[in-house]
Amino acid sequence: MTPGRGAAWTEERGTSDEGRERLEAPRHRGAPGGRPPGLALTPDEIVGELRDGMTIGIGGWGSRRKPMALVRAILRSPLRNLTIVSYAGPDVGLLVASGQAKRVVTGFASLDSIALEPHFRRARQDGTVELTELDEGMLHWGLLAAAHRLPFLPIRAGLGSGVLEVNPELRTIRSPYADEEELVAMPALRLDAALVHVNRADAAGNGQYLGPDPYFDDLFCLAAERAYVSCERIVAAWDSGSGPPQTMLLNRAMVHAVAETPNGAHFTSCVPDYGRDEAFQARYARAAGDPEEWRRFTAAYLAGDEAAYQQAVTA
Repeated sequence: MTPGRGAAWTEERGTSDEGRERLEAPRHRGAPGGRPPGLALTPDEIVGELRDGMTIGIGGWGSRRKPMALVRAILRSPLRNLTIVSYAGPDVGLLVASGQAKRVVTGFASLDSIALEPHFRRARQDGTVELTELDEGMLHWGLLAAAHRLPFLPIRAGLGSGVLEVNPELRTIRSPYADEEELVAMPALRLDAALVHVNRADAAGNGQYLGPDPYFDDLFCLAAERAYVSCERIVAAWDSGSGPPQTMLLNRAMVHAVAETPNGAHFTSCVPDYGRDEAFQARYARAAGDPEEWRRFTAAYLAGDEAAYQQAVTA
C-alpha cells in the first residue's frame, strides 16, 4: 500500500491486483519489451500496451481536445475493469457505455454545449458504474501530488461541502504552523497510463498545443507510469514559426509513444485545427438516449477501425 493513502483509497477504487501492482512499482521511463520511448505507434498498438484493471488518465477537458482516436481503440479492444481519471466528456461516456470503465474519478462529466454526458448520466442512474466524485481543484491537486511523487497535497477545496461525505476515506490535516488551519489531504492520483492529445508532436514525444488552454495534460503524463500522446501531425523538426516556447506542453522525458491521428480528437475540439463538431455531438447525445438508436450509431461509426470512423464522419 502506498504510504499516506488509506486502504479504502487503494482497495475500493476498482483497480485489479495487476493494475495495483503497476501503481506500486518503481517509476521508470522505459517501454514494454525494451522498446525505446517516443517511438511512433498506431492507436491500436498503444492500446495493446494497456492491461485490464489499469487506472488510466485521459487528458483534455469536457468535450475539448480529447484523445478520441485512442478511446476508440480501447473500444475495439478486450480491455475491462478500467478506472478512468478524467475531466470527463465523451471519453468517459463511451467507455461507460461499452462497459469497460468500472470506476470513474472526476469532477464532472460534460459535453460543454450539452451540460451532462448522457451515457454517464444513464450509468449513474442505473448503478452500472462506480464513481469517485471530487472537486475539480482536488482532481488537479491529486495529479499534481502524483507528478511530484508526493503521497498527498493539502487543499482547501472540499471543505464545507459534501465531498468529504461521499468520500469518507479522505482525511484532513492541520497546518503545523501558527495558523493551525485544517485542510483536506488530497491523495496522489497515480496512474498506470495517461492518454492525451495535442496539435503537434515529434517522434521523440515532444508535444505542442496551439489552442487557448493547455488543460492538465502535462500533469496527466507526469502522474502516469506510461504516457501516450496522439497528435494531429508528427513533425520532423521544430522551426521558428512553431509558436512560443510555452506551447511546448510535453517533453520527451514524459512520453512513451506517439501516434499521428489527424482529426483524432473528433468530435471534440482541437483548436485551432478544428472546433467541436456540434452536429455530430448532438447526434451522439440523441443516440445515447435510445438503445436502438445507439445500436445504429455504433454500427455506423464505431464498428470499424479508425480509418472507417474518419471516412464515416466525413462522408
